[in-house]
Amino acid sequence: MEKGKDTSKSRTRRDFIKSTGAAALATPFVFNIGMAQGLDNTNVDTLKIGLIGCGGRGTGAANQALSADDNVILTAVGDVFPDKMEASITNLQQIHKDKVKIDNDHKFLGFDSYKKVLESDVDVVLLATPPAFRPGHLSAAIAAGKHVFCEKPMAVDVPGLKKVYAAAKAAKEKNLSLVSGFCWRYHFPKRETFGKVLNGDIGEVMSVYNTYNTGELWSRPRQPEWSEMEFKMRNWLYFNWLSGDHITEQAIHSIDMMSWAMGDVLPVKVTGTGGRQQRIDPKYGHVYDHFAIVYEYESGAKGFHFSRQQKNCTNSYAVDINGTKGNCMVDCIKRKHEIVSGGEKWRYRGEGNDMYQTEHNELFASIRSGKHMNDGEWMANSTMLAIIGRMAAYSGQTITWEEAMKSEEVLGPPMGDYSWDLDWPTKTPAVPGEYKLF
Repeated sequence: MEKGKDTSKSRTRRDFIKSTGAAALATPFVFNIGMAQGLDNTNVDTLKIGLIGCGGRGTGAANQALSADDNVILTAVGDVFPDKMEASITNLQQIHKDKVKIDNDHKFLGFDSYKKVLESDVDVVLLATPPAFRPGHLSAAIAAGKHVFCEKPMAVDVPGLKKVYAAAKAAKEKNLSLVSGFCWRYHFPKRETFGKVLNGDIGEVMSVYNTYNTGELWSRPRQPEWSEMEFKMRNWLYFNWLSGDHITEQAIHSIDMMSWAMGDVLPVKVTGTGGRQQRIDPKYGHVYDHFAIVYEYESGAKGFHFSRQQKNCTNSYAVDINGTKGNCMVDCIKRKHEIVSGGEKWRYRGEGNDMYQTEHNELFASIRSGKHMNDGEWMANSTMLAIIGRMAAYSGQTITWEEAMKSEEVLGPPMGDYSWDLDWPTKTPAVPGEYKLF
């Protein structure tokens, strides 16, 4: 035993985390025991956070997690890039000087850094790496008994997604909180608006048209000192084995809102198309720059998805829901939430919120109260909706849900094979009618 080390403290902390169901708290901000003495004196009520993935989204998630509860500290970080890690820590220290408690022994680098974060004495982990790593990281986090904030999407292929379903089930069995990065589900205006749709205010939903039409995104110029793997990792958006293509990585937000409007009922079959017209430079890897997908439901309802990443084109980020008694429009650009039914018009005029912050507020409140949240099933289903849409577009085939769930197609290498020497091949973009799924 290390001289002078009080091992009873860490045991008591773990006991506290397991037993918080005994005291339900009204908000995530009321647990202030020991705060008068400062966070340097970690007490039994302090929740320790580990960050896995130190890019912009990971740094943002850590900022929100540290803002969600008075008695939390960030104690471990993991990434593959030292520059991103140090920038993230510096930025977080500027905002949360007394809550960032990371020594050099808890800055973990490498493709196995997630294991080292999980092996440290953290209670909550934030998963914000590129999507390809999500299934492995989530499975390991739940197996290690950690509460999780998990960025979207949850996987890039069906075999990976099955690991997510299993991890979500295990989290429920272990009474661990699992919150997703599908941020619009935590947006007060949309919660009320979609609540009205699900309550029948526009009657039975017959169609949902959703868009995610944006301009081009960032890319990192190739540097002479980079290996091929480093170039791909720094430009992960453009390689479907890392991102799942942009329908899975970004447009999934609109697809998730479509599923929300449908009551998270799953479609029976999916047809789609897509391609790349403008973004054809080799630096953009092999992903598409546009998708058009039709989702067909057993009720006869249909969902229509249209997304693109092309510059100098009209943007649209909206969900148009048509029912038997009226319609609903949710426009994320114009901040419009409106229902027209029976000659009456309703528009959301209530309180707004920072949905990213609310995700973490509710996560930490659930941990404190012992009333654990689990977004697992629907977050996995929404991810699958994007994956099956990509499958239909790449192949040009109509695919049933049952067929898609049997897919054994794995886009990238096994978790244990990732290294800076890996040169995973850049395939040519999928050609509908030629691309084989099964």
